[in-house]
Amino acid sequence: MATVLSRALKLPGKKSPDLGEYDPLTQADSDESEDELVLNLQQKNGGVKNGKSPLGEAPEPDSDAEVAGAAKPHLSEVTTEGYPSEPLRDLEQKANSSIVSYVRTSVFLLTLVISMILVLVCAFLIPCPPRDLHSTWSRHLGPQGGGDLSPLELADVNGDDLRDVLLSFVPSRNESAVGVSRPTAVLMCLSGMNGSTLWSSPLPEEARDITCLDLMPGSLAATICLVTGTHKMLNAFNATSGKAIWTLNPKFLSNGTLAAPVVVLPDLDEDGIRDLVVLAIGELQPDLCFLLVSGRTGSPVGRPVKYNIVGVGNLIGPQVYITTNGAVYILFGFGNIQAVALRDIFVQAQNRDSSPPSLQLEEPEWEKRRSINLSELIDIYSDGVELLQMVKAPDSNCSDLLITTRRGLVLLRGQDLTPYWTLSLQGLRSQPTPGYFTDDQTLDFFLQIQDGVGMKKMMVVDGYSGSVTWSYSIPCRMKETPTTSAVTSDQKSVFLFWAEGLSTAPPKADSILGAEPPSLHHLYLLHPAFPSILLDLANATDTVTASEVGINDLWKDAFYVTRTTGQSSEDHLAPLMVSKLSLRWALMEGQMVQQKETTPKIGRGELRRFLSRIKFVDSPYQV
Repeated sequence: MATVLSRALKLPGKKSPDLGEYDPLTQADSDESEDELVLNLQQKNGGVKNGKSPLGEAPEPDSDAEVAGAAKPHLSEVTTEGYPSEPLRDLEQKANSSIVSYVRTSVFLLTLVISMILVLVCAFLIPCPPRDLHSTWSRHLGPQGGGDLSPLELADVNGDDLRDVLLSFVPSRNESAVGVSRPTAVLMCLSGMNGSTLWSSPLPEEARDITCLDLMPGSLAATICLVTGTHKMLNAFNATSGKAIWTLNPKFLSNGTLAAPVVVLPDLDEDGIRDLVVLAIGELQPDLCFLLVSGRTGSPVGRPVKYNIVGVGNLIGPQVYITTNGAVYILFGFGNIQAVALRDIFVQAQNRDSSPPSLQLEEPEWEKRRSINLSELIDIYSDGVELLQMVKAPDSNCSDLLITTRRGLVLLRGQDLTPYWTLSLQGLRSQPTPGYFTDDQTLDFFLQIQDGVGMKKMMVVDGYSGSVTWSYSIPCRMKETPTTSAVTSDQKSVFLFWAEGLSTAPPKADSILGAEPPSLHHLYLLHPAFPSILLDLANATDTVTASEVGINDLWKDAFYVTRTTGQSSEDHLAPLMVSKLSLRWALMEGQMVQQKETTPKIGRGELRRFLSRIKFVDSPYQV
């Protein structure tokens, strides 16, 4: 025991758990236990046993084995075989701990591998929505064989959440190699992603208008494209496949030709699909005929209904107007605007006295304008009407009437037909473009006015007061140039229009606005936040005949689609081209054109930071 104590005093002791100090006696007891463990292990492996070695050698008198052999072990420290129990239990715990750690590591790695496999499988089986990587593309469709109209429509036909481009044109009249002449006209659908042809269908005559919509609101039915011709054609196509669904029999229009695009009505025959109405005109102007058409089959819903009207000027309408009470009226006229209740047309077409409950509603303020002889026609406006537009009222579920006349603009309240305001303008021939320019959340209007030879004045009219809030004269020799607008997420609108090139430097008092030959046309953008700056987005040498703006809902982007026609000659027909331009991409690449000096001066960096945050949304004022 003295040997053990002396050894314990020489070795560093363990730290007492109670006092926080090293205790030599505790360290000695621990060393003694370790020595006993070593001796027992040697005995088990054929070593020293009962103080004798296996070779018969006597142990050293002062060895630890003698001391250990002389000492009598306590019953609690030795098992029945003479081995200590506590050290073996510690070894078993260490072994069990190693097994648990191994199992935990294996489970973790297995879970990680399974998760990675699931992620890879999902990435391949559930691909991400296709991003519109093609910010701009152009598609040459060859020479046109004629035609004065340029219908253009945007609709998602292949389910990729990106609107595709539908157009109709008259191809070259040259015969093919096998001697079969080409169709009179072609209806073609181009992919909004890259401009490739999705499908095309022949048409018996030139198309006047293309309208794509869902005739069954709220259903999963395929989108329908209605194509109105210039003579007697009215076809319905499946927008996905391009196959014809039905065709209106021309014999029902034997006494006239189609005068305007088809108009969509509520469901009249109660088959769950909205119905249609077309306006046909005879050889003489007063002969106007309304024909109701089933949206499901393309068959007439009753007989034609004729009206004799007299007027001078452009054909107005037909357009459908639904009042706040739910009454449905058809607006039309020649240089004037008249209305007829859809109820009256339906009763005459069906040759009966009753109509569906949905058509029995009336608008009292409109009914007061009937003639004294209780004529079916209601006078709306009769002062040199050129154009009629429906614009969404700010605080109502109905629309107001924006009327373009030879003298200017008039905005009528839709509910009672009283004027909000009247603006006198000379030289207004193009259709006003609605959008949000001011901060009152009332629709404003972008106009083009002839301002001398080779000049046009662009202006914005406040929709609330009818006053001019912005104007700028710009060189433009094109007779008619389309204007469009796109709505941003902060309820502002950007306005796009075509004109000739302007200098990027601020104009001087004696400078000439036109800086390039008149054959090059530029696309300009006006944002209400920077009214003194125009952005030059693109340019073209061909004549722009139609344009549309679509929205990419996934990426909050807008794209601008144009239909252009090149120059024709005796030997070459005019080539047709369709182009697409991403507006967010164009905003970053466009050139800044300063209209006038401002204080403080607007820097290019400030403008780019503002434009980079613009996001486009669907138009809330579409009627």
